[in-house]
Parts: sequence; structure tokens; C-alpha cells
Amino acid sequence: MTIQEITTRNEDQTFDCKSIQIDPKALAVPIVAMANADGGVLAIGVSDKTRTLEGVEQHTEKLNELLRVPFDFCNPSIPVTCSYLPCKDKDGNENHILLMEIPASMYLHTNQADEAFMRVGDKSRKLSFDERVQLMYDKGERFYEDTAVYGATVDDINMDAVAEYTRLVGYSKTPLEYLRENNGFVTTNKQGEEDVSTACILLFGKNPQKFFPRARTRFIRYEGVDEKVGAEMNVIKDVTFEGTILNQVRKTIEVRKTIDFIETQVREHTFLGQHAQFVTRRDYPEFVIQEMTVNSVCHRAYSIKGTEIQIKMFDDRLVFETPGKLPGMVKPTNIRNTHFSRNPKIAAFLKAYHYVKEYGEGVDRIYRELEANGTSALSFHTDDFILKITVPKVIEKVSVNEEKVSVNEEKVSVNEEGVIEKVNAKTGKVIEKVNVNRQGLIEKLVDRATINGDKLTKNRITILELMLDDPYISIVELAKEVGISETSIMRNIDYMRGKYLRRVGADKNGFWEIIC
Repeated sequence: MTIQEITTRNEDQTFDCKSIQIDPKALAVPIVAMANADGGVLAIGVSDKTRTLEGVEQHTEKLNELLRVPFDFCNPSIPVTCSYLPCKDKDGNENHILLMEIPASMYLHTNQADEAFMRVGDKSRKLSFDERVQLMYDKGERFYEDTAVYGATVDDINMDAVAEYTRLVGYSKTPLEYLRENNGFVTTNKQGEEDVSTACILLFGKNPQKFFPRARTRFIRYEGVDEKVGAEMNVIKDVTFEGTILNQVRKTIEVRKTIDFIETQVREHTFLGQHAQFVTRRDYPEFVIQEMTVNSVCHRAYSIKGTEIQIKMFDDRLVFETPGKLPGMVKPTNIRNTHFSRNPKIAAFLKAYHYVKEYGEGVDRIYRELEANGTSALSFHTDDFILKITVPKVIEKVSVNEEKVSVNEEKVSVNEEGVIEKVNAKTGKVIEKVNVNRQGLIEKLVDRATINGDKLTKNRITILELMLDDPYISIVELAKEVGISETSIMRNIDYMRGKYLRRVGADKNGFWEIIC
């Protein structure tokens, strides 16, 4: 920072000025508050009211006291980085400002009086007991899923659901033994009574909503792009899904769960692709819907009991509203490569059922899927204790000369020059022409990769060429043609998926499409 920035910048979430005369105990408050929030910088030797440059040079003893504050008055101690910025003080003398850089911490910090503070805007707000506990959950110092559920007993557990899970993970003892021996699902308290954990009820409870009435998922479809109430209410679909966490996300034949239901609300658009195949583009990629739904159920703050997960669909976006802020050190700016689970036992459970990917892989793929469809990235907003993540609708780009007609009114042919023609079956009018230039497409992809600092190896280029020649080519056939193992083929495809190619349709009957 510069002296001009210090004297002109307004105090905010990550910046504050303090006089060199501040009491060490008082200085501990903003240090603790910033460490508990997003971190920040304190400029010491600057009046926070008048922005007068006092400097610190003439107050050696006081300066030493302030330098010890992060260690002597903060619990646990905070690794503050200190530096000195040259300045001319109010008397025109050469002096220095002390800059204390406070990192955002993964721990809950308090002052000597065991008070916890959180930086909110330009203030350091003291936390209530409940807020303090919630912050500990958010930072992972404690996990709410491990807390005992008042009034719950083993009779409230569906042992058939536990048995299904033990078979899945290869546990050979009885379901009750599993609960007593693993993950703290069932423990014995000091009174000799058995406690049942929150995670156990949410995952295996006969009726989880008996203890957590709002531990459910609600889907709301709105007409238009705004949420209206009263006489103008524009809700056209409102469905709530209850039961265990698995029941809320699982695709079954018997019960239509959250993911399946949202799928019925997603519109699809079909048009001619580059291989004379009709390609379907969805408003929202299937993987994005599933991953966002699972993430909401898996990572919500179950300690916040006043509301449920709400998935709101508008004409132009899909909004996932989940109780709790982004957990731990996860921020919108680092969410693709910073991973933290608010409910690690629930996450491990869903991972065993293949709903949760390798930690962090799912979020990164969401971004790649959206990028591949030319859609803007996720947007994040926290409103009080609710995290709102917006998924923008895929906007199909259509050239001026393109027309859309139903499949029944079209026929497709490829002429001798390799040009695909889409023709209206009734009028014979050519609706669209697509020139399939294999080498040109590959060169275009290589150029794009070079610009992006990416690397398309010889094997990857060969895979793309083979897919251009035969969009229906299998993994086995690709491995034989390229001369590498099927595992290597899949590894290369996963690297290129979402950037240079995508799978259209099901694994069995779908085909490969090159992203130009």
C-alpha cells in the first residue's frame, strides 16, 4: 500500500487504521475480527478518525507492545506479517507506518477475555454464543453432523438402509455394530445412554424430518425472470422432497426425487450438428444440475434449521439457495481448486454411492461444462445465512442464416464436397449447410490450445481426428487405433472433455462432438 492509499481509502472489510496510542487489548479486537473473516490490513500510526499521520518511530515501547498483541492477546495466536511504510508525519519528520497483514484463518480466534469477533464491513462485531458455534462449524473446528440429536434413539434408525450401505462398503458385521464402531454414528454418553449423531439421522433415519423439519429440498418454478408475491405471484410449480439425504437425490424408479424432477423442467433444443446428427442442447447441462443439487444437500449447514434448500428456476437462470455460507477457506475466487467439506461424513457417504466426485473435481467440471456451452460462470451471493449460487441458462448461439424446424420436416444429406445440407422435406429448400473440414477443425483446435497455454499431444489430436471420422467410435476402437490402453484413452478424453469435445447422448447410444 502507499501512503496516499492509506490516507484516502475508506475503512472496510479488509482495511482499518489505528492510532499508535491504541491500547493493546483494544487492538486485539480488529485483529481477531479480520482473522475470523477474510483477513485484512491494519495501518498503525494513523488516526482512524482524522487520518492524521502520527508515525510509530517516537513510541518504541508502545510499538513493541502492539507487535506482541497477535501472540499475547489472541487465542490461538495469529501469524500476522508486519512491515513498515516510510512517511512524513504530521510534524514533517521522517517516520514510518506499521502495516499489520492479518491472514484469514481456518480457526476461530478470541481475545484474552474469550470474546470472538467477526469483521463485518468496517466494524468488528462481537459474536453471540450461537454465532460463535456456527463459525466453528463453518471453519471445520467442530462438525455439526457429529452432535447428538436430542431424543433420538436407535429405534429411529432404518437398519435396512444401514445394511444396504454396509454391503456397499464391504462391512461384514451387523448394521448396529457398524453404527457403534464407525464415524461416531452411535456413541455412549457419560450416563451410559446411547446418543445418535446428526449425520446418522440424516443418512439412515426412518423419518429425518421428525428431528430436522427443514432438512429437505424444495423446487420452485417461476414464470418470468423475477420472484413475485401476492396477487402477482408467478409460481407455476412448487414441490418439496423429504426423507434421508440419499432419498432426496437418488434416482429411483419408485419415487421421483429432486434431480429427476428438475430434469423434467429443463427444456431441450435440437439442431443439426457437424456430423449430420441432430444435437440436443439443454438449458442446463445434466451434470451441472446433479452436481449442484448434490453439493447443496451435502454441504448445507444443518445447524441452521429455519429454512430448507430451495432450488428456484426462472426463465433465464437456476438459483440454488442453501443454508450456510461457503465453508472454511473456500471463496468464489478459489472454489475451483480449494476444497473443504462442512459435513465430511455425509460427503463420504454420498461418495460411496458415486454422487460425490473426487473432492473438488465436481465443481471444476461444472465450470468446464458451462464454459463449453459458452455460458458465463457461476455467480455467488450471501444473503444473511443463505448462500445463493446462480447457474445461468445456456444461450444457444444461432447464426443469422439458421432456421429451426422440427425433425419430421427435415432431411439431411452429404454431397461430394463434404458439405452437409439440411433440407425442408416439404419445400425442398436448403435450410442449412455445414462444411465439414476435418483438417481445418483440428488446426483450429490446436491454435486455440496454443493461445490458452494448453497442450494437445499427438495422441489427443489422433483421438479428435478419429472422432471426427466416426462420432460413434468406442473406447475400445479408439485404443486399438491409437495404440494405447483404454485407461489412457479415457484419461486423454477426460482432459479434453468440456474444452475440445463433449459426449452427446448416453454412453451407450450417444456420439462424440468436437467443440469448435
